[in-house]
Amino acid sequence: MRIRAAVLEEYDTPLAMHELELDPPGPGEVRVRVAAAGVCHSDLHVADGHLGPGRHPIVLGHEGAGVVEALGDGVLHVEVGDPVAFCFVPACGSCPACAAGRRNLCAAAAEHAWAGTLLDGTTRLRMPGGAAVKHFNFVSCFASHCVVPAGSAVPIPAGLPLWQASLLGCGVVTAVGAVRNAARVAVGETVCVIGCGGVGQQLVAAARLAGAGRIIAVERDRAKLELALARGATDAVAAAAGADPVAGVLELAPGGVDHAFEAVGSPATIRLAWDVLRPGATAIVVGIAPAGVQVALPALELLSEKGIRGSYYGSGDAAALLISMAELTRAGRFHVADVVTHTCELDGIEAAFERLRRGEGARTVALLDRELAGWTS
Repeated sequence: MRIRAAVLEEYDTPLAMHELELDPPGPGEVRVRVAAAGVCHSDLHVADGHLGPGRHPIVLGHEGAGVVEALGDGVLHVEVGDPVAFCFVPACGSCPACAAGRRNLCAAAAEHAWAGTLLDGTTRLRMPGGAAVKHFNFVSCFASHCVVPAGSAVPIPAGLPLWQASLLGCGVVTAVGAVRNAARVAVGETVCVIGCGGVGQQLVAAARLAGAGRIIAVERDRAKLELALARGATDAVAAAAGADPVAGVLELAPGGVDHAFEAVGSPATIRLAWDVLRPGATAIVVGIAPAGVQVALPALELLSEKGIRGSYYGSGDAAALLISMAELTRAGRFHVADVVTHTCELDGIEAAFERLRRGEGARTVALLDRELAGWTS
């Protein structure tokens, strides 16, 4: 079928609107009509060439939701007409990482994600002349329709607006999993969240959900700090030019915090996460740094048993976590709507990228089908 998609043809060039050919779903695959897609910094990293060569032409978009339109052979967990949100690690369930319960690190999914293909090593996306177009993390939802592996189409409860569901599969799963699985934040502990963009705002909400006693938000942009306070942060520390955010955090938490979450992906903010820790605590790096970036830490401070680790896509079973967060969101126990600072059409995603480059706003949602998405504003 013919679809409309935003295509990254070359790095550091604007997305181009194209009509592409979308092949039917193969065995173990699902075709979805996309209702809405979140615009994430990971998409921008690819567009700006930060994640390595050879990843274009490609249809970006890995955080979204829609309705099942067609099924390939062997798909039993969803039916045509079901609402789904996208999970960008369709875990195989049998590799060593999956067997160890670390399905987010599935070896088979990682291999094909980096290659820009589906799980059989091929693509369903083609230019009208037949040239192959790559998939991004199996999803490629900056398009009217997409074909994804069955494991990437996660059923969600009816009644949850799809524009809200579109935010679950990356930002929410990443943040809640980092808090629950990587850090294991306990009731009453002190948490510092560095960077209050789309994922950082969800980290604040996840820490509140976990029962953290104090949540310190660190951010340059005042509007984002205000939003973080509204979402559960107890304190705000400005990281604007001339400010000393380390001193600001340590004034609020003498001796250091129990957990620091970094959601920017820069050497300066990763070092900041380290510097605000108490002895024995661990910094969790959620932000993605460009390929080749190095981080320096004071080796002598390792004597204090401080630690640092990464957290990728929730550090566990992303699909299962997505389902549980969809239920909590529908029940009104986890809010995502207030994170959306901008909406756009498919051809407005490039402008959303520019806002991300400038550090403006929290999350943009691209409304591919406003009625299907349940957008009423």
